[in-house]
Amino acid sequence: MSKLNQISTSIRKLVLESINKASSSHIGSVFSCVDILTVLYFEVMNINSKNSKMKNRDRFILSKGHAGVGIYAILQKKNFFKKDLLKTYGQNGSLLSGHVSHKNINGVEFSTGSLGHGLPVACGYAVAMKFDKNNKSRVFCLLSDGELNEGSNWEALLFANHNKLNNLVAILDRNKLQSIKSTEKTLKLEPLKKKISAFGWIVKVCDGHDHIKMRSILRKKYSKPLFLIANTVKGKGVSFMENNNLWHYKTPKNHDYEKALGELNKIF
Repeated sequence: MSKLNQISTSIRKLVLESINKASSSHIGSVFSCVDILTVLYFEVMNINSKNSKMKNRDRFILSKGHAGVGIYAILQKKNFFKKDLLKTYGQNGSLLSGHVSHKNINGVEFSTGSLGHGLPVACGYAVAMKFDKNNKSRVFCLLSDGELNEGSNWEALLFANHNKLNNLVAILDRNKLQSIKSTEKTLKLEPLKKKISAFGWIVKVCDGHDHIKMRSILRKKYSKPLFLIANTVKGKGVSFMENNNLWHYKTPKNHDYEKALGELNKIF
């Protein structure tokens, strides 16, 4: 097993444990984007847990803020804070809320949860960086596909191209499921690549669980803003959660928890 696969599996275990203990939700949404987060935080972004506010750092915005426990697990793995804090996720009085929060959390740039806000904010960061000619940092924004129902994202796509924000990268967690039904039954998105291309972005498409392919795409610098459509499986890593929208809301408890942990332990 590769190092990145080991990291992704360990992150899924942390997420499973945290959601089980907190009796919280969205494990399917987190599991679909774990591999994307692993590549970003371990192979692509310029960040430093010992100097999390350094000027030349890359910024990451989790627009699909309901997957916040995935970010918390990644940040703990990267030593931005101790595991004791992660163990408080979702508990009364904890700093770690269900939707990702930046308040007193080392490594989180911006609080999100209301869908459609992340990409506009990322545009703001990217514009601000452009004022500093010596700043070569980039802004990465992870969106959910159901979130593209929000018009603010399409305004941001127009804005980014108009302002030549080639320091901006949007990544779409394309698991094709949203809160109740599929994205195509809820509000049709396809042909998505053609639509985003028409807004003036460079569009790439790949398997959102292929670490090597994502790393190759995301490490490169582009002449225009980059939009990566990462095709993923909701609930990836646990067989009975995969492509099952029940796990958008349901908490893995008792037998479900043990079975999920057993499957992840077989991987690593």
